Amino acid sequence: MILVTGATGFLGSELVKRLLESGEKVRALKRKTSAIPFILQNKESLEWFDADILDYFALESAFENISHVYHCAALLSFAAEDKKKQFRINKEGTHHIVNLCADNNVKKLVHVSSVAALGQTKHDLAITEKEQWEYDGTQQGYSISKYESEMEVWRAIAEGLNAVIVNPSIIIGKNSGASGSGQLFETIKKGLKFYTSGSNGFIDVEDVAKAMILIMKSDITAERFVLNAENWKLKDVFAEAAKEFNISPPTIKVRPWMMEIAWRAGELLSLLNGKKYGLTKDTARNAFKKMKYSDVKFRQYFPGFSYKPIKTSIKEVCNALKR
Repeated sequence: MILVTGATGFLGSELVKRLLESGEKVRALKRKTSAIPFILQNKESLEWFDADILDYFALESAFENISHVYHCAALLSFAAEDKKKQFRINKEGTHHIVNLCADNNVKKLVHVSSVAALGQTKHDLAITEKEQWEYDGTQQGYSISKYESEMEVWRAIAEGLNAVIVNPSIIIGKNSGASGSGQLFETIKKGLKFYTSGSNGFIDVEDVAKAMILIMKSDITAERFVLNAENWKLKDVFAEAAKEFNISPPTIKVRPWMMEIAWRAGELLSLLNGKKYGLTKDTARNAFKKMKYSDVKFRQYFPGFSYKPIKTSIKEVCNALKR
């Protein structure tokens, strides 16, 4: 039987859906308070198991008769108040998972990391798996937590665990709703007027799930793979989404100093009225980073793999939000 952690999340639910469609027996891990995504509702062959990723003893029971594990559970947040919780869930949760994989003789683990755990290039080249992450004081909490999570996996690999790490770029898809990456498109739908000079890599959630299953079924071990379909300027993503919503694209270019004022103003307002604002110091600074990623290594191992075009993914996301 296959165990999937984070099964109610955006990626986890898509992965479980695909595994069930291929006839696999799946035990899906969720918290008691988590709602089951609509794409996994009324699946009689799916076994749900309630356990918190930080509850080691509850997790022990979840591993009974498990042969393969996909570890998707993680907390993605750029809010300062979530940093301690994020470190616990991402690092300590992964520590529990890899130890239980080893203790229960699990045949293989596929761990979902992030491009945030990769190092930087010095000559404007696309980032690959070869770039070593080095702390220089500029990394954000999510990046640090995902890097340290990877270190837990590499430690277990050194101790004999059969495991592979994947580093997807920004994951988008029609079932994201208005949270996560879907929040970006929901903001554009409401008539976003501003754009920044940043760029990033993007990949459809269906492709991430498909790639993970291929990796699990392969003989590959002790490797990690960047998963990235295309690199886009954020301005172009905004414009493409605006076209799908049949509205005007953002036309006002925001300068870094403007965003610095904006996130500080947001923090002040939050203190005064108790509301949470999406713009934080980390999200403001991310908006200007020019990031691009290379999936050459993954395509060398899986030369027949084809990605869904990001234009198609954007269209599907926008159509879903319009409904």
